[in-house]
Amino acid sequence: MGMAAANGTSVSIQDLSLNFGAVSVLQTLNLDVAEGEFIVLLGPSGCGKSTLLNCIAGLLDISEGRIFIKGKNVTWEEPKDRGIGMVFQSYALYPQMTVEKNLSFGLRVAGVPKDEIAKRIARAAEILQIEPLLQRKPAALSGGQRQRVAIGRALVRDVDVFLFDEPLSNLDAKLRSELRVEIKLLHRKLQNTMIYVTHDQIEAMTLADRIAVMRGGVIQQLDAPQTIYNRPVNRFVAGFLGSPAMNFLEGQLEAGSTFKTDGVSVPLERYAFDGTERPTGACVLGIRPEHIAFGEAAKSMPFSASGSVEIVEPMGSDTLVWTKLGGRNLSFRVEAERTLRSGDPVQFGFDPARASLFDAATGNRL
Repeated sequence: MGMAAANGTSVSIQDLSLNFGAVSVLQTLNLDVAEGEFIVLLGPSGCGKSTLLNCIAGLLDISEGRIFIKGKNVTWEEPKDRGIGMVFQSYALYPQMTVEKNLSFGLRVAGVPKDEIAKRIARAAEILQIEPLLQRKPAALSGGQRQRVAIGRALVRDVDVFLFDEPLSNLDAKLRSELRVEIKLLHRKLQNTMIYVTHDQIEAMTLADRIAVMRGGVIQQLDAPQTIYNRPVNRFVAGFLGSPAMNFLEGQLEAGSTFKTDGVSVPLERYAFDGTERPTGACVLGIRPEHIAFGEAAKSMPFSASGSVEIVEPMGSDTLVWTKLGGRNLSFRVEAERTLRSGDPVQFGFDPARASLFDAATGNRL
């Protein structure tokens, strides 16, 4: 047992870089995943999240750095010797085999005894509720059932670490949210380490113990979902997480005490700056639509303003209302019962303590 395993680190990635020719895809990346943790790698297409997962799986040879699983250096081990189970976006099931044969195939090849195989399949089928499907072939299964079988194939391997590569992105929205709940319950039941890649921020927020937000092969922020949501380290992270998206207002910061944009002044006494010094200059104020109060409630806020309704977007459970603040678009949420129309006057306000300020040049949180 190495040091890492003793203190409960399941996967440790140290100074990992990956280049394809002259193109650097991952840059000196470090990530420690605790025993039994659910980590989500989140980011737009091409940010390197699937590439990183494939490096952990051993499907790609890395250019520099080391990968440890359970304290063992697996940097150059074959995928089958790394103690991982992989679940892909495409289910990649063998069409000519029954579900049972699909589940047992890897174990049969590895020479696992018959009774042990039967035991593992029975357990996986029970956990994933696919017992009635064991004698069917993949063509006779729905997308959700196929994805369950694909998860089952990783499950029977009895491994320490599960790697999921966008496993739900081929499914429709309703099925996605159902399977999301199942994956969460599965993690609670098994307590295995899970590393999960997605570009869907709802998936990330609901599943993760910690989210690693990636961009351009670099981890921008690694933290609990709520922390990333409430205190994003930069404008990219702030804009990537949250639906509907955060409002961004460009303006000027005056001695760290007031934010000004087109004749509007927002007092910042209640804003917690990251550093001790009070910055000045061009900056961007970010405020989430759900943190903006409306109507009577707006009057008790440290900052309030009035405007008129530009457009109204009904979302079902609530409604998104667009107005203008200092000439910039601003959206906020109101209860679905409120009937607002274009041109209606509105009063709105927010507590700057819940806002985020970003340097206009670097995009970093102030």
